[in-house]
This record gives sequence, C-alpha cells and structure tokens, in this order.
Amino acid sequence: MTILSDIPLSALQFYLTSPYPCSYLADRDARSQVATPAFLITPQVYSELVHHGFRRSGTFTYRPRCNNCHACTPVRVEIDTFTANRSQRRSWKQHHHLEATLHTLEDRPDYFPLYQRYQNTRHRDGGMDNDSPEQYRSFLLQSHVDSMLVEFREEGVLRMVSIIDVLADGLSSVYTFYEPEIAGSNFGTFNVIWQIELCRKLQLPFLYLGYWIKESKKMAYKVNFQPLQGLIHGSWQRLLY
Repeated sequence: MTILSDIPLSALQFYLTSPYPCSYLADRDARSQVATPAFLITPQVYSELVHHGFRRSGTFTYRPRCNNCHACTPVRVEIDTFTANRSQRRSWKQHHHLEATLHTLEDRPDYFPLYQRYQNTRHRDGGMDNDSPEQYRSFLLQSHVDSMLVEFREEGVLRMVSIIDVLADGLSSVYTFYEPEIAGSNFGTFNVIWQIELCRKLQLPFLYLGYWIKESKKMAYKVNFQPLQGLIHGSWQRLLY
C-alpha cells in the first residue's frame, strides 16, 4: 500500500476477511481489511490509519473492502466552522445538565445492563443484541491506542456511555450507548455536540464519526453535522446535503 509510507506503518501487514452479512445494507455481503499486528498500532500509527479511512473495534483496526460496493464513506466534522442548527441546539439545551466524567476503559456494574437495553431497543437483530459480557468488554473496553470512556449521569443515574479515541488531529467517536427508554430524549445528538465541544477545548480540528452510508437510515444523522468531510478517492472533501 503506497499510501502507508511511514516507517512504523511499513511494518504492518493487511489481510482481507472472508465475506460476512452487511450490518447496514440488506442482502449484501461485506469484507474488511484488517491491519496487524495489533501491538504495533501505536497512537501515532493509529492516527495515520484513521486519516486513511480505518477505525477500530476493540483491538482490531479495519476499513471496509467490499466486493463491488463502495457505500461506506469515512466522515469527519470540521470543528472550527461547525455551527449547531436549531434542532441540535435544542438537544444541547435539553441534556446539558448531565454530569460528564472522563475515565479509563474500565467497567462498572451499571454499564452492561444499559448496553443491553440499548442494543435490544435500538439495534434488535443487529448482531449485538445478544452480546455476552465478555463480547461487550472485548468490543468496548479493550484498546491499544489512546482511548477514554465518558459517562453521563443525571442525579447519579447512568444515562449514557461514550468511548472516544484521541488522535493527532482530532477525536474519533468509537461507540456510544444510552438509555433508550426515556421518551423525547435525544442523547445521540447531544453526545456528538458534546464531543465537538471537547475537540474545541483540546484545540483539535476534527471529530471523526466513522462511516456514513447514504442508503442507510441508521447513518443519516451524520450529515446533519455540517460542514462534514468525506474521504472520497483518497482525499478528504466536503459533503453537502
């Protein structure tokens, strides 16, 4: 791979997974390109990989490499020029009283029950709604890079948990799960705004939101955070919708 010209990156190897059912587009198979070995993917190397469209799940760093499909577009928010729209400002006002605290990737007794409620309500039959505690910990609480866990509580009651990676040029939003049973809540939008504000405090120019798929309703919310850039044909450029 000629784009990975750094000396540390040149030590990595890349392999393609076998096809597996796509989680976002029905009746399609997906494949991933995985970077190995995991112990060589330092925070610096990981930042470079994310810049080229990779992201991670636990200790696995990957990017989509599907046969005859290029629907997944890596996206990132431009922090300096982002302005919240009316709906986003309303979500911020609704939930800004939540107490946010930063932690290492640790586990607490109320995390997994919240994760289960979230999966069973928001992603039923999505493949993770029957995760065991071991699968949950492997997915969210293992990392070889610079990661943090943010918990959001309301009068001591856990409402939301976010896993975030710190990169050289931004933050990468790894995964967020939240209380799905509070009517009228908009924790997801609030959380993205909160991460944008954290980027501003840290003077980081981008918030990476993973992959956007135009045909997937689950991904539609990402284009609401404008200006949004997408990695298209190897270069980052604005997506306007």
